[in-house]
Amino acid sequence: MEQTADEFFHDFRQELLSGAEAKGRFQLDEFMETVAAELVETGFTEGFELCHYRPPQGGIRVDGYWFNDEGNLDLFVADFDSRAELASLTKTELEATFKRLSRFFEASIDRDLAVDLEVTSPGHGLAKQIADRAGGINSLNLILLSERTLSGTVQSLPEGEVAGIPASYQVWDISRLHRQRSSRSHKEPLDLDFAQMFGKGIASLPAHLGADAYQSFLMVMPADFLATLYGKFGARLLEQNVRTFLQARGSVNKGIRATILNEPEMFFAYNNGVTATAQRVETETADSGLVITKVVDLQIVNGGQTTASLFHTRKRDKADLSRIFVQMKLSVIDSQQSEMVVPKISEYANTQNRVNAADFFSNHPFHVRMEDFSRRIWAPAQKGATRETRWFYERARGQYADAQSKLTPAEQRRFKAEYPKPQMFTKTDLAKFENVWDEHPRWVNLGSQKNFAQYAKRIGSEWEKSSDTFNEFYFKRAVARGMVFRATERIVSAQAWYNGGYRANIVAYTLAVLAEIARCRNEAIDFLAIWNAQKVDPILETAIASVASVVNEDITDPPPGISNISEWCKREGCWTRIQAKSNVIAASLDTGFFDRLVSLDEQMETERNARKTQKIDDGIEAQKKVLAIPSVDWGRLNRALLEKGVLTSKEMGVLKIAMQIPLKIPTEKQCAVLLEVIEKGRLEGVILKDTEHFLKRT
Repeated sequence: MEQTADEFFHDFRQELLSGAEAKGRFQLDEFMETVAAELVETGFTEGFELCHYRPPQGGIRVDGYWFNDEGNLDLFVADFDSRAELASLTKTELEATFKRLSRFFEASIDRDLAVDLEVTSPGHGLAKQIADRAGGINSLNLILLSERTLSGTVQSLPEGEVAGIPASYQVWDISRLHRQRSSRSHKEPLDLDFAQMFGKGIASLPAHLGADAYQSFLMVMPADFLATLYGKFGARLLEQNVRTFLQARGSVNKGIRATILNEPEMFFAYNNGVTATAQRVETETADSGLVITKVVDLQIVNGGQTTASLFHTRKRDKADLSRIFVQMKLSVIDSQQSEMVVPKISEYANTQNRVNAADFFSNHPFHVRMEDFSRRIWAPAQKGATRETRWFYERARGQYADAQSKLTPAEQRRFKAEYPKPQMFTKTDLAKFENVWDEHPRWVNLGSQKNFAQYAKRIGSEWEKSSDTFNEFYFKRAVARGMVFRATERIVSAQAWYNGGYRANIVAYTLAVLAEIARCRNEAIDFLAIWNAQKVDPILETAIASVASVVNEDITDPPPGISNISEWCKREGCWTRIQAKSNVIAASLDTGFFDRLVSLDEQMETERNARKTQKIDDGIEAQKKVLAIPSVDWGRLNRALLEKGVLTSKEMGVLKIAMQIPLKIPTEKQCAVLLEVIEKGRLEGVILKDTEHFLKRT
């Protein structure tokens, strides 16, 4: 049964309280970070940086921000007072809160607010950055995050201007958050009314037959329309995988730009177009034929770079897009099928320009394996605890909530005892945990989406070389790194010198410095010991506090000409400067820290043994899949592929053995070949009914 708004509010409040306690942060910070993470994950905003500025007088307020590459600025403000009961947010309160946020922006530009603020305060850095970028800010998104529910008297929030900049107003109240989490796709659908936005529908041609077939259309999309949609909705328009791809590439396609500027009339001929999905469409018959007037939850699954390039070329080069049209293939996919079908459409549509590592779907074998480890590996019970627990890896958005949705209250309590909420981590969490320890702190400071894009490229490449690298030891080490990461957040927050700003930056560089100190001694942190203890020992905590203090002093003193500390932390020079001080920092650490390090040789031996074990496990898993397929089906596959002439002599020999199961049993190596034959059959259009379900995990 679906939760009521009140039930959701109380569950969400308990989630915030436990999260704030576990991470050692203020409840306001936990609220902002939690809601912002949801918005980043679904593409509503590209990133989020905490930044509290609330002077006692002056009617000015800001709680967070994000600048994106298109010249858009997202400014966040919180309506949060740790209320015990769900309350209503009135129109008067709403307008007053937005007014305070607007005044912060106006004061930053018009009154040079940064001059009056402490140089090391987050408010100073943001105000200075706004002043410095004033000429390049094209649009302003004012976003209110509220723990209350918006009054029904507020029907709409019209767009306007703040300090001469076009501004939009968005409210994410508890009801809107509840709707997003409750939706099957775990994101707010993007509903577009083409007739209202552009004065007409989009010309289209039906590409489906019969009432039972899924709907599909070929559309002729004016480039101006597509660029306008991207300018208005940004990353929300792109399916998550495509967002990741663009984060990894980050540049306008030169060939597309050249065609727009020099041969616009040939764009339709030269460009492959756009592939998109929707949950529902509305059509009308016009004089010119069928037109699509409305689309529910439009998502571009291929052609993200085309879309972004059209927008940027129109904006930066003042290009005229009026003569350019883009072909769009639109598939209408029911929300119940979207999780399985949309990634496949994206995968197959992208085969011409392989995204490879950045094409990092939630059902990529790496994520499936990490999920499998998280569901079967028990974490050792902490000293004094009576039971073991597990760490829940959420490879697909909303899995943790979905796993509990159909459980009884008693079953939910058992689930949470087995998988405590503080022991849930996501793909973007994993990317942070791993990248800071592997000398990539700058990536972490670029924001969760760009950091994940870099991690995806790295892991995708390593998976292709050797999937055995990602084994039980890798999982346990990743969890231990996560424990250290979260402990560092708590430790930094508790320091006397911490003024409430730049915690994410301090945490990333602190852990990177610890890794560098150990590496210079040919040693490493003993993550297996942390996993076994399920906590960070006091000696490591002391070392973290010591390093964090130095890191804080260093990053809050950027070189001349750089005024914004957060921006400084995103530069390679920041890491290079701190890295050069690692020997000096190491000299100040207690000898107990070094006594607990393990040699790299010892760690490499552990990794080698884990890879061997994983290889054996993979072989056993391959045998289980092969032996579960009847010999008669192997015979059918053999005949079909022989007719097509695509089998090698080795494959034919191994298939002869498979056709004699159970009289003959293929070896592990032969089973690996047989799984490749199944995939070859799929690519040739030969899929045996009895083997379809094995392909999902092959």
